[in-house]
Amino acid sequence: MRRIVLSSAAFLLACTNLFAAEVQVGFSPSPKPEKAESPKPQQQATPAQQATPAGELPLYRPALLGAGPNSVINRIDIQDLIKRGQKDASIMFCCSVTKTGEIANAWTYRGTPGSVFLEQELLARLDQAVFVPAIYNHQIVHVLFYGTVTFSVVNGKPRLRIFANQEAVELKKESDFVGPQPFVGRDSKFEGLHYPNDVVRAPISGLVELGMKVDADGNLKELRVVSEEPPLLGFRRAAAEDFRVARFIPAFRDGKAVECSITLPVYYSP
Repeated sequence: MRRIVLSSAAFLLACTNLFAAEVQVGFSPSPKPEKAESPKPQQQATPAQQATPAGELPLYRPALLGAGPNSVINRIDIQDLIKRGQKDASIMFCCSVTKTGEIANAWTYRGTPGSVFLEQELLARLDQAVFVPAIYNHQIVHVLFYGTVTFSVVNGKPRLRIFANQEAVELKKESDFVGPQPFVGRDSKFEGLHYPNDVVRAPISGLVELGMKVDADGNLKELRVVSEEPPLLGFRRAAAEDFRVARFIPAFRDGKAVECSITLPVYYSP
């Protein structure tokens, strides 16, 4: 598990959004990131798939990868991953997306065996990546974005995908699904993650799985602790207290806000 504090990046709001982005490239002497493509062509972008000018903001929109040159999907150097010997791998990450789309913090966890190079490349490229910021009740808000990166070689060609969720079933189906995102301010009392310093005396990382039900308006309807690693060190209590007062950008499926039940991994680092 790793965490970084990232530098500011250029502001990006007017760009095309992607729920799950994909890049496939061939081999060339001077590799350049290819333009990201939506996994499913669409005739017309939905409100959740396009950034809109101020004064015309939608009711809800999750933070999204975007498709400009500063999108993380277009910054990851796939050719370098191949040269370094990266095999099929996946890794989960969480990042704090500010109102400008800049990344304040990022964490990686639950990488599959042999995912070290993919993790290193992801963290390096997030350093200057810019997301499309989230919107709640027609206002831009600061959120936590939960995503999964997968890398594989298909028919001799590298394939990179980034999904805006961490649900095993959704990832297996490669669904057009964005998980709910807790946000700071406005109608939410969520203030971020609070490390349990009152209990943990030595620096140690913790991971808590929270089972949640979030309705189509972003209201938390159910919350339970599924697991805690390591146990009995206060991480369970910290996660429950951090999220029980949260409101969310609701989950989106095929461009529409929906109710969902998810299992959310919450990572704590000293």
